[in-house]
This record gives sequence, structure tokens and C-alpha cells, in this order.
Amino acid sequence: MSSPAVRVRFAPSPTGFLHVGGLRTALYNYLFARRTNGVFILRIEDTDRARYVEGAVENLVSTLRWAGIDFDEGPGKDGGVGPYVQSERLEIYRKHAESLFASGNAYYCFCTSVRLEEMRKQQDALRLPPKYDRHCAKLTPDEVSALIAAGTPRVLRLRVPVGATIRFHDVIRDDVEFSSDAIDDQVLIKSDGYPTYHLANVVDDHLMKVTHVIRGEEWLSSTPKHILLYGYFGWEKPVFAHLPLLLNPDRSKLSKRQGDVAVEEYRAKQYLREALVNFVALLGWNPGDDREIFQMEELIKEFSLERVGKSGAIFNQTKLGWLNEQHLRSKSDRELLGMLQCELAGSPFKEKTFPDAYLLSVITVMRERVSFMRDFVEKGAYFFEAPASYEEEMVRKRWTSESAGQMEHLVREFSLLTVPGPAEFESALHRSAQSLGVGNGVLIHGVRLAVSGVSGGPGIYEILAILGKDETITRIRAAISRLAPTAR
Repeated sequence: MSSPAVRVRFAPSPTGFLHVGGLRTALYNYLFARRTNGVFILRIEDTDRARYVEGAVENLVSTLRWAGIDFDEGPGKDGGVGPYVQSERLEIYRKHAESLFASGNAYYCFCTSVRLEEMRKQQDALRLPPKYDRHCAKLTPDEVSALIAAGTPRVLRLRVPVGATIRFHDVIRDDVEFSSDAIDDQVLIKSDGYPTYHLANVVDDHLMKVTHVIRGEEWLSSTPKHILLYGYFGWEKPVFAHLPLLLNPDRSKLSKRQGDVAVEEYRAKQYLREALVNFVALLGWNPGDDREIFQMEELIKEFSLERVGKSGAIFNQTKLGWLNEQHLRSKSDRELLGMLQCELAGSPFKEKTFPDAYLLSVITVMRERVSFMRDFVEKGAYFFEAPASYEEEMVRKRWTSESAGQMEHLVREFSLLTVPGPAEFESALHRSAQSLGVGNGVLIHGVRLAVSGVSGGPGIYEILAILGKDETITRIRAAISRLAPTAR
């Protein structure tokens, strides 16, 4: 008998932005589905109405698609087991909750919030773990009926067996077991009629034919409750795989307090989706060798749950930055050309036009010096506009009382060039240095300051060739005029 086709799901709550931990969960599910020719489902778990954020669903879908993660079934893509939004499935949960009550595997609890709070205080005073004391589990059927008839607010709780050991196998953590005595009688249906995560999650996973549940380690302690529910319903449980925690460098759990955690924040900072996906994929999984650079197609080919580790994964921002550099620099000239044109359209130079050939020349000399697309414009601003100011420290160090005369000599030498490239500019500068009796470096520093306004950047001869003879001379003369008063 063949195994059922792989069906996995990503089930976020629409409570705001997509956390990078959520992106990793979605990515691992997506990679596993694609690797096995399975189905990737997006399910929206919106039963916690107090935390619901308007527009969050649309943002989740948009962010996943930006990352290259598209779902096969979900909102707007019916696969025959929808709806895929939990708030649209309340009647389904109600019927299953009633069956649990009828079978005696769940019971109604009528305790007020005041009583529950007092119970918690007593447990704290005795240093007991917080757990419902089963006060309402002792009610007789007649008492329960009377309370319901009176309209007393109630919740439905899972009846956890006493003295049992609950075991299951986890692909990442091997065999796991819990004592039932440490498990609370979980609320399954809240007083507002909405299900909690635990009931809705199990019912939906079964009805949507989910074969593998791949989720974060924080849900590991909830799994025994889910195992009980599968057993009470008489359903086959899925394969479980609980992913390691994401940690800050100090090994605390990744949190907003120590940096960005939302995918949208990294997107806004111009991290490439290829880099972020590559980085997130390596937070817990490894290919079994020393490779670090992956495209999505390569991740699909290589990914396996067996190579996901148990230990927490450190979220290293420096590593993410390095990956962004590698992915950016590996792009073709044509890809970068389109990206640079978009970047310029939102820059102070948006009113100017630059030929494709000119921009491609800029890309060639700047490619190995950028980490983000904005660096082309910010670090290479002098390619798009003559400098309006000059780096003060470089002026102090490099622009002497002789600099103006030296630059005048260089202008005369450059004026004699016909169609100069880097080699021609270099030869002209060497001739000027020899004639002036100074080292080449003296003129190199002076002309770099004059044409770019800064001390660093690509090779000066490449810069001059890109700017061209006329623009280079114009900028040198402007620097002679502006910097003469500050000469020593």
C-alpha cells in the first residue's frame, strides 16, 4: 500500500507582521512539499479575535509571495477542503466539540475568572505548577444540564487521563514522552464559542489531510494534548517535526527587544529575498557539507527534515549581511541594471537620465563594493552628480598649497587626450607626476578628491573613464576654485 501524498501546512495567526521564525516555518514546509511533490497549504488561524489585526492576512500572503513561497491551497485557492480561514469553520469545530463531550472525553467548565485567579494564587503560594483543579469535572450530568439551561458562561475542557504516559515520534527529536499528570485540562472551546488553537488545529489538520506537521519547538509541549485528541477522535496522527528555537547571539530567544524580527523590516532595509531565504534556511538545517550559498531551486533539491538539528539556531545579522552581499554581487549586469534604475527613480537623482551603457559601467566598478542596492547610489553618488562638498579629513591631509597648481597641470595633460579610457588617463597622470617631480600618489589623491569628493571608491582611472574627459576636467576646475581658500 503506497503512502499518502505529502500535505503540509503553514498556519499563521493574522496578528501583525510575519516573524522571521514564521518565515522559516513556512519555508521548511514549502521546501518539504516541493521536494516530495506534495501540497503546501496556507491556513489562517484567526480564532483569537482579540489579537486580530486588520489587513494582516493580505500582508502575510504578500510577504510570502515576495519571498518566493507560494501556496497550493489556501484563501483564494480552494483544494476541496476549505474554507482555509478558521473563523469561517466555527460550525465544524462545534460539531467535533459536541462529539468529544458526548464521548466523555471533554467536559464543560463553569468556573468564573475570579475563582480561576484565586486557584492560581493558591497554586503559586504552594509552588505548584499552574493547572486546572478539575472542579467542574466532578459535576453530575444533571448539574451540567441545569447550568447550561440557566445560561451560565462556560468553556469546554479536554479530559486528560490520570497516570498515563503519552508517547510520540518526532522526526527531529526522535521519541518523546510526557506524563499526563503534567498536562492541564486544556480549554478547547472558549466562552465566546470560538475554539482554541488546540482543537481547531487538530480538526483542521485531519480534515485537510495534513500528513506532516512541521512547526516551531514552542509547540512541542502542546503536542501531547493533540495526540490525545487524535486518539479520542479515532484519527491517524500526522508525522511531527518540531523545529529548533531561533536565538539571539546571547542565546536568549529571538525577540523584538534585541533587533528586527519581522520579515517586512528586512525587506524595507533592502535585503534581497534570495539572501533572506538562504539565511533562514540555514537556521537549523544544513546540507551536510560546507556550502552556504543557495538559490531556492537548490534548497528544494537538497532539503530534508533529517538534516534539521535539535539545538537552537543563532540569528547572526553579520552572516545575513554577508549573504546579501554574495547574492547581490552574483546577479547579472542586466538584473542589476533594472534594480539600479528603480533605485535611481526613488533617489535625489530621479530627474536625471543616464544611458544604460553608463549605468552598466558604474555597475562593473561598484559591484564588489556594495552590500545593498542603495550603496550604488549612496557610495557612488559622484557618478550621478558632481560633488557639492569634499571630505574634510581628506582635504586637510591631501589638498596642500601646491595642489591647485598640480591639478592645473593635470587638466592640461587630460585636455590633450582624444578618447581616453583607464589606461590613457593613467598614462597622462604619470606624465604629469614625472613633469612635476612628485609621486603618482600625490596626484591620485588630489584628482580623486576633486572628482568624487571622498577618499574611497573604485580605481581612480576607472572613475575618470566613466565620467569622461569633459566632466573630469570640469570637476577638477571646480575643486581648484572651491578648495583654494583652504589650502595650507
